Parts: sequence; structure tokens; C-alpha cells
Amino acid sequence: MYQHPDDLHRARSVGRAAPAEFAAWLAFQEAVDREDGAVPRRYRELISVAVALVTQCSYCLDVHTAAARRHGVTAEELAETAFVTASVRAGGTLAHALLADRLFAQHAHPEARGDGPSDG
Repeated sequence: MYQHPDDLHRARSVGRAAPAEFAAWLAFQEAVDREDGAVPRRYRELISVAVALVTQCSYCLDVHTAAARRHGVTAEELAETAFVTASVRAGGTLAHALLADRLFAQHAHPEARGDGPSDG
């Protein structure tokens, strides 16, 4: 739950408790945030927004929508990104439904899976 935007400033406090890991994360973040990558920064921010929508990280949404705006992303691009993300997320649900369907069928015949009562 997104408690307060000021919580973002607590990252350094948390980082002091795990300095090696925090330094590695900061280095990774700096590499991802670079301006000279093959993927332009505005697209990197749209990708970041999409991931934040899927992970439902309010802090990431705050940081990356601000960065997207700074890098020229339009409201229309942000809205389309949200719908593309929702569609892909729904596709993931369908993909897992296919797995659930197969597993459901297999549970009708546990011996075909090798996990029947005589396998223990």
C-alpha cells in the first residue's frame, strides 16, 4: 500500500542496512537509466511504467510516470501503454488457464502423472 511519497527517501536508510546489495542495485539502476542506450530513455520509462503496473508498485509508478513526463512521453502514450500492459497481463492469465486446464484433466487420472498412491 502506498503510504506516503516521502517513503521514497527511506531507500537510503534501508540501503545503509545492506550496503553491498544497495550499491549493486544503484549501479544497476544507473545502467538502466542511462541516456545512451539502444532503447531511448522515453521508451525505457514506458517499459518501467508497464512493469510497475503489473507489479502494482505505487512507488515505481510515482517515479517512472514523473520520469516519463520529463522525457517527453505524452498522456496518450501513457494511456496506450496501460492498455497494452493490461492486454499482455490478461494473456498471461489465459496462458496459465491453459496450464490449469491440462492439470485439471491430469488430476482425473493421477496415475498418468506418476503421483498416484502407489508412488509414495
